[in-house]
Amino acid sequence: MNVTTYLQFAASLVFVLALIGVAAVLARRLGFGQGVRGGSSTRRLGIVEVLPLDGRRRLVLLRRDETEHLVILSASGEQLIEAGISRTGRDTFATTLARAEALPTNDSQPASLASGASPK
Repeated sequence: MNVTTYLQFAASLVFVLALIGVAAVLARRLGFGQGVRGGSSTRRLGIVEVLPLDGRRRLVLLRRDETEHLVILSASGEQLIEAGISRTGRDTFATTLARAEALPTNDSQPASLASGASPK
């Protein structure tokens, strides 16, 4: 075998790998390999947020339809912290802050930190 045979083999290998890559990209764009969706374009399941607690445990907020579940995942298993958290009707931080500022204040209570005054 001479050098040209090795070069021809290498070129053929690169060409076949390129064809596999192009087929994979086309399959993803056409939606193959995404699993069964049941005919709906919206996803029912999802991971909302992940917070690493330490090297072995993670706090995960999972979404199913309009309900969220808080779970701790570790190497030894999983533990459900809170189930059935509703996503609808949930206030944003700005809405909660505006509602808190609208509450009447008494002279005996310290001034609000949100207004910029320092507590006494």
